[in-house]
Amino acid sequence: MRRLRPALLLLPALALAACDKAAPPAPEQTQSALDAPPEIPVMGPERPILAFGDSLLAGYGLKDGESYPARLEQALRARGVNARIANAGVSGDTTAAGLQRLDFTLKSQPAKPQLAIISLGGNDMLRGLPPAETRKNLEAILKRLTDDNIRVVLLGMLAAPNLGKDYAEKFNPIYPQLAQKYGATLVPFFLQPVIDKPDLMQDDHTHPTAIGVDAIVTATLDDVADALPKEK
Repeated sequence: MRRLRPALLLLPALALAACDKAAPPAPEQTQSALDAPPEIPVMGPERPILAFGDSLLAGYGLKDGESYPARLEQALRARGVNARIANAGVSGDTTAAGLQRLDFTLKSQPAKPQLAIISLGGNDMLRGLPPAETRKNLEAILKRLTDDNIRVVLLGMLAAPNLGKDYAEKFNPIYPQLAQKYGATLVPFFLQPVIDKPDLMQDDHTHPTAIGVDAIVTATLDDVADALPKEK
């Protein structure tokens, strides 16, 4: 299976870390959303959530149960939310590939998702695909979901610096603009909690480790919980 190619996603901090021959620092002792035992029992009807995207959701390089959707589900349940997250992440997916399989994925769910978490566009950027194409595909995905009354959390991505200022000026605004247009909850940069911390990244400097995933879950848990429709 394809995956996000690391060569183009090396932000300056990671590039410096990769070239440093010194031993890497010990992982930071950060408080995870999963550290504490549940304070509230899981209650209410099941809340189906669809995680739809690329290798950042599929859990590339991680063991079973360590992917972002799996750890997010645990964190939500620790808050008493009866969440069930279906992981529909496919390594290497572009926005075009995601759009192609969206209808099939939705029809395959045992229950209509109350919320969809979307992580697509990183592979478009790494391949240097036209931002207009990425925007068009992402917009079609968001429109399809919102037309079906499925709330959306959009996980944003930023263009790698080596793609140039012109590319970034066209690519980076896609996520906030579409989130505003379709009323989606925006996470401006999904990898922000780990991108400047090489000890939280795998050796490819692109995908988070299991500890890195927990850091991302902690940073995004409130956004996801707040995006769920209120129980009636």
